[in-house]
Amino acid sequence: MKNLSTILSALALLGVIILFGMKLKEQKPAKQRTQSKESTGKEIPIAGGKVAYVDIDTLEANYDYFKKKKAEFETRQKNIDADLEKMANSLQNEYVALQNKAQKGELTQAEGENAQQALMQKQQELELKRQNLGSKYMKDQEAFNKEIHDNLHKYIEIYNEEKGYDYILSYSKDGSILFANKELDVTQDIIKGMNNKLAETKESSK
Repeated sequence: MKNLSTILSALALLGVIILFGMKLKEQKPAKQRTQSKESTGKEIPIAGGKVAYVDIDTLEANYDYFKKKKAEFETRQKNIDADLEKMANSLQNEYVALQNKAQKGELTQAEGENAQQALMQKQQELELKRQNLGSKYMKDQEAFNKEIHDNLHKYIEIYNEEKGYDYILSYSKDGSILFANKELDVTQDIIKGMNNKLAETKESSK
């Protein structure tokens, strides 16, 4: 059974990789960067134009639709992690049981090889499932990010028909704008308007 022991040792390494490598990295929906026009604050002309900005961090923290979808993505990720971990644990348990039989001499060479092939097949299926779930998750996140981006642009275009700003910048603590005058911050108006629009859409769909 020397060959079987070698096989099982290799499977042990695979088992460890499976068990601790299943976690999908949490990805926060990408922050949106946009331009548009509006302000509830003081109108300050800059280079012949009126400028305002939207704080993207604040928008994400207060836009109801974003918060709802973000929570759904987090729950979905936890479920994926739990499902993959359950499958990995099951595979690890099968390996341990097979190893015990091999050590007790309860397996023939042919039985050991067949069991090894079965475990390898299950490991490949698990890895394929992990890749497919991860790929689908990423695509859905990208689609959601685009939806948020489009929603913001569409709303600001409507809002700016009244405000008439030449530029509305996106601001974030991690962005390229190092300082922003609070008097130019129109974020709360944008949040209020987008939340109201969402509520109106829900009401009309009833």
